[in-house]
Amino acid sequence: MVSRQTFETMLLVGGPVLLVSLVVGVLISFFQAITQLQEMTMTFVPKIVAVFVTLLLTLPFMVKVMISFTRGLYESIPLYVR
Repeated sequence: MVSRQTFETMLLVGGPVLLVSLVVGVLISFFQAITQLQEMTMTFVPKIVAVFVTLLLTLPFMVKVMISFTRGLYESIPLYVR
C-alpha cells in the first residue's frame, strides 16, 4: 500500500517536468534535423527555460501532493507499529 502511494506520488511530482523536458527535447531535435544546425546551446537553453517555467507553474501542486503524502504517511504509522 505504501509503495503504491510512493510511486503514484513520485509520478505526480516528477511527471510534468519530465514530460515537458521530453517534448521540448524532441521538438528541438526535430528542428535540428530539419535545419542541420548542430549547436549544443540550442538543446540546453530551451530545455532549461521550459523546465524552470514548468517548475514555477506546477510547484504549488507538487507541494500540495507532497504534503498530502507525508501527512498520510505519518498518520498511518500506528497501523504498522504494534
